[in-house]
Amino acid sequence: MSERILRMPRLGETMEEGKVVGWLVAPGDSFRRGDPILEIETDKTIAEFPALGDGRLDEILASAGDTLEVGAPIARIDIGDGPDWTV
Repeated sequence: MSERILRMPRLGETMEEGKVVGWLVAPGDSFRRGDPILEIETDKTIAEFPALGDGRLDEILASAGDTLEVGAPIARIDIGDGPDWTV
């Protein structure tokens, strides 16, 4: 087990904060690199955020409707023995 913190990603150069629209995976679900794991609303659009590596969602820290600054913790994930793609 290799638990990591997933943080609010920067989806564009000018993005300072994002709103969690909804999670596309549930706690306990595994995902593969490229799978969409959540939807984020920015000041310009709503976009799906794909996993940058394999993992499992352990705990959601930011619920739908939460607006957070880029870099704020949004979930705990387990990346197993794979490379750390959360940094």
